Amino acid sequence: MKFTEDTRVKIPVILHLVRLGYQYLSLKEQQWDLETNLFPDLFKTAISKINPGVADADVDRLLADVKLTLDNDDLGQAFYSKIADRSGTKLIDFENFNNNSFHVVTELTYKNGDEEFRPDITLLINGMPLVFIEVKKPNNREGILAERDRINKRFQNAKFKRFVNVTQLMIFSNNMEYDEGDVQPIQGAFYASPSYLEPQFNYFREEEVLNWTALLKPLSDETELNVLKDNNLEVIRSNPEFITNKEPNRPTNLICTSLLSRERLAFVLR
Repeated sequence: MKFTEDTRVKIPVILHLVRLGYQYLSLKEQQWDLETNLFPDLFKTAISKINPGVADADVDRLLADVKLTLDNDDLGQAFYSKIADRSGTKLIDFENFNNNSFHVVTELTYKNGDEEFRPDITLLINGMPLVFIEVKKPNNREGILAERDRINKRFQNAKFKRFVNVTQLMIFSNNMEYDEGDVQPIQGAFYASPSYLEPQFNYFREEEVLNWTALLKPLSDETELNVLKDNNLEVIRSNPEFITNKEPNRPTNLICTSLLSRERLAFVLR
């Protein structure tokens, strides 16, 4: 069996995110706006839920307004203002954060013309692709450096402006512990916010003792099998390395818990 970042990191992380409360969606069954990667059906359902009584026409107008803000040369400031706005029709319910919708997808293509990139994992909040995660297999020092170079080039590319503007947080990991001897962040799990120049990779060291029982939901055999089947990886289910990498204290799972569990994500987005 050939072990890649998919089998060693991506699929275990997706399953961990499911335990954190994100619903896995197969892209084979979804439709989305290719210009922005907004998911209109998810967006409209979520906005109607968190804004009781809002008219369908108003939700349609809000979606159109959101798309327009992503064309601005403002690093997403206008879009973020809409996210943070608690008056009028809300994009995110911060008063009852669990009232929002949370989905995880894999290999969502970010494409404009003949140029594209495809993050390993994308998180949708109310149908909006606010977070993406790139993973590399362990013991691949060049992997993080190469990924950093790629993301720098992508974010400097005006063709990807809408995708930069909609993104609020990025995570990069090779599923290894930090190497304190490295001058540059190469080994470990890092996070960054968008930039039109060079996003800064940051360490995250958890100070709290996390309550896994409270934070993580049980993972059903049916859900795990559905994720594996959708990625054509049922064969790895009983592999010891795969089982180990599902543990919550693995580096990528740990940073996802620290930054993407409901309470932390609400704090980050505000």
